[in-house]
Amino acid sequence: MNYRMILYIMGQILKGVGLFMLLPIIVGFIYGEEHIVSSFGIPFIALMTVSFLLTAKKPKNNSIFSIEGFVSVAASWIMMSVIGAVPFVISGEIPNFADALFETVSGFTTTGATILGDVESMSKSCLFWRAFTHWIGGMGILMFVLAIMSSNDSRTMHMMRAECAGPKAGKLVSKSRFSARILYGIYISLTVLEIIMLLFGGMPLYDSIIHACSSAGTGGFSIWGDSIAHYNSVYIEMVIAVFIILFGVNFNLYYYLLIKKFSLAFKNEEVRTYFGVIITATVIVTINTMKVFDSAGEALRHSFFMVASAITSAGFATTDTSQFPVFSQTLLTLLMFVGSCAGSTGGGMKVSRILILFKTGIKELKYIVNPRAVATVKMDGKPVENDVVRGVSSYFILFMIILAFSLLLITLDSYSIEESASAVITCMNNIGFGVGRFGTAGNFGGLTSFSKIILCFDMLIGRLEIYPLIMLFASKKH
Repeated sequence: MNYRMILYIMGQILKGVGLFMLLPIIVGFIYGEEHIVSSFGIPFIALMTVSFLLTAKKPKNNSIFSIEGFVSVAASWIMMSVIGAVPFVISGEIPNFADALFETVSGFTTTGATILGDVESMSKSCLFWRAFTHWIGGMGILMFVLAIMSSNDSRTMHMMRAECAGPKAGKLVSKSRFSARILYGIYISLTVLEIIMLLFGGMPLYDSIIHACSSAGTGGFSIWGDSIAHYNSVYIEMVIAVFIILFGVNFNLYYYLLIKKFSLAFKNEEVRTYFGVIITATVIVTINTMKVFDSAGEALRHSFFMVASAITSAGFATTDTSQFPVFSQTLLTLLMFVGSCAGSTGGGMKVSRILILFKTGIKELKYIVNPRAVATVKMDGKPVENDVVRGVSSYFILFMIILAFSLLLITLDSYSIEESASAVITCMNNIGFGVGRFGTAGNFGGLTSFSKIILCFDMLIGRLEIYPLIMLFASKKH
């Protein structure tokens, strides 16, 4: 294990997080919140000091293999979550560290679950940092570092595999660093475009930046207690719904569109399935909720938004889903499990994994009926490698084991099995809302500190897709 190189990478991450903390400081000056500046200034100075100490001298042995890549990613995410919580504690706006950590982990992992009952009472600086953690975590702070630092390509690829969501990470171009730059360029462009579109809808600039950052990371933090419903604007709702759906698409496809390889983009089976599920679910939920709303148009408006929010793990809301029929609530929960596309900022199991699991099941059924039959699992018309199929199956098994164990621990808080299960599901799938007191109109503030720490672990497990955290805790054996 190359510990010196791992510390060097963590130093780079600290430097990146520290520089990002300058933004809420600027917001504090703009809105006359000088008392908040020290809340971010103190951790900023500490971060930059430690980061320069760790990166002052580059290790002679700069080789990194899979285990170092996974450990670097997991340790960095834990570290930046702990440090990112400090401003909330220093400012006194979230004085309990367990609460502040939960809110920060929820931000960085783009979950959007909150412990806050009165979000509107927070300072603009802290609200900005809270939403901006979604933007940082959406593409990943390590992806940002890979985009700007010059490094060995094999090393960056190991870290990209740990950071990127989905069953398989790949490069767009020959160099991983250039791939990271392309992805971040697309990410920034879409974010800026959404800000402009929201401004056209009459949303103030500050609000537009906040909600664009939350949309980009498909996180769901808003500056209002009633989320997007606060604006009561069909235009704003549709802009946000469309953009969270776009951020749930594999970013590789945008690159193919840019280089005019349209066939590669439009033949992608995962994306076709993703949009097909959204359309089908919207129609079904609209029909099922017609009695809840005054008109079919109103039902379609809210159904489309909540389907988009659920499948992309955005967590935004335009209505209280507890008023939906049980069928629609169940369907939205299933969409949370499915999630968006691999290589996107969305959460969930990912559409590609669900497709591979489904096709593997069909293949096994064919084998049972006819043991001599030769069947392969295919995606986009091409056979899926056995390693990928095995990896997807292993991931699903580990996911369900961790979910069951987490649920067992959360039930110590004596909430109903439905509410406890929804809390674990929403955190592991990085969604943001569940059912009951954890629904769109509730929050997670009533949980004990123990349960909040468990759910923090679940959120990190969901965002990093299990293996980096397992490797971090198992690394001492290597």
